[in-house]
Amino acid sequence: MCCEACFQVGLSESVRLVAHLYSLRNDANVAGQARFGIVSQAEQLGLAMPVLRALARSHRRDHALALELWDSGIHDARILATLVENPKQITRGQMEQWVRAADNWALTDALAFLIDRTEFAEEKALAWSERKGEFVKRAGFATMAGMAIHRKELPDDVFRRFLPVIAREATDERNFVKKAV
Repeated sequence: MCCEACFQVGLSESVRLVAHLYSLRNDANVAGQARFGIVSQAEQLGLAMPVLRALARSHRRDHALALELWDSGIHDARILATLVENPKQITRGQMEQWVRAADNWALTDALAFLIDRTEFAEEKALAWSERKGEFVKRAGFATMAGMAIHRKELPDDVFRRFLPVIAREATDERNFVKKAV
């Protein structure tokens, strides 16, 4: 992944990945992402989703790595964390912590597309749809959408329960909530 020196000094996989992310930093992409509303309080490196997905492939379902990447506090590493996390190991508390830290639509949607694969996706989608925070509320609706895409095995009743919630929140004027609804 990173440079040969990282492997020789015995650095952890998360440290190697973060070093590699830094080596791919693209300030022009950070500016481009800002034009599309991807602005974070965390440090941004400007990595494109195809790059992050490619990095994630060899680390799928690695809960410990996902936690370390999230804890780095780097926007791009947090998106990578959502791609490598194991939906069967994520906890409700972790979900709450992560959704409260999501400060833009890209991270929110990446998180929702992890959450939609958990056993408590419906519970969280409904709960978050009632919250005040713009990106937490968006996460609720993005989770509903993700479930419709990724969870074909669910009965139609699950999605019917979402309809009154969608109708209730359809008047939210905040841009990122409105788009998710």
